[in-house]
Amino acid sequence: MGDPETGLERIAAAFADTGKRAALMPYVMGGFPTLDQSLLIAHACAEAGADVIELGVPYSDPLADGPVIHAAGTRALAAGANLAGVLEVARAISPRVPVVLMCYANMVFAPGAGAFAERLQRAGVSGLIVPDLPLGEGEEMLRACDSHGLALVPLVAPTTPPERMAAIGRSARGFLYTVSVVGTTGERDSQEGRFAEIVARAKATTDVPVALGFGIGTAEQARQAADAGADGVIVGTRLVRAAAEQLEADGREVPGGDPAGAVGAVLGELAAGLALR
Repeated sequence: MGDPETGLERIAAAFADTGKRAALMPYVMGGFPTLDQSLLIAHACAEAGADVIELGVPYSDPLADGPVIHAAGTRALAAGANLAGVLEVARAISPRVPVVLMCYANMVFAPGAGAFAERLQRAGVSGLIVPDLPLGEGEEMLRACDSHGLALVPLVAPTTPPERMAAIGRSARGFLYTVSVVGTTGERDSQEGRFAEIVARAKATTDVPVALGFGIGTAEQARQAADAGADGVIVGTRLVRAAAEQLEADGREVPGGDPAGAVGAVLGELAAGLALR
């Protein structure tokens, strides 16, 4: 059998063949610190055991991003990053690991859903997350993604009402992005007790894998998410912070930093937390 051909198939294969207790899914801010360095970070993630990479497109008003990722996006925009450049990063890394692009709705609907999905497919992207895409307004984008073999990945949260969660779960493609806490992205203290509750609610609504994100930043928390039944563990802020700390400390620029090496080291620790016993 040949390699999976569609983005949906690549994501399904990544969850099926992870070799870990749950798929490890790092977030990379495209263009941070620069486009070239974000590609090096993505390669470091692949080397360290990433199963799927969530690749963010920097945006001026990112409603779902906490301060660390927001600051990284601001820096990426100042350095000239844009959608075209981030898609080149996706094109370069996608032969190694499936890429799910994270962007905001106006980027999708300005060119039109069909044209946007076609552009992602040409760049080798496997899926799409649009955090500000309301359930009732996503039909056009879902049809476009389906027609191009892409996974349109929705989000659910602890506050999502049962009927709405059921509808979202039925429409999910690739995986169901399950937010572990209320609020924006960012590192949190242990949320082990909440993990099991939200994962169970999500799994009851869908046939696709459930990936847990927001607030996971340590190997112990990754293990807790897997113990709670999560099929995937999404880690963002901790990795972006590791990269940022290589560039600046105490408000001063750090010469000779290695953002990709730092991210790879942290992700390796997280992969160890998800190792099969």
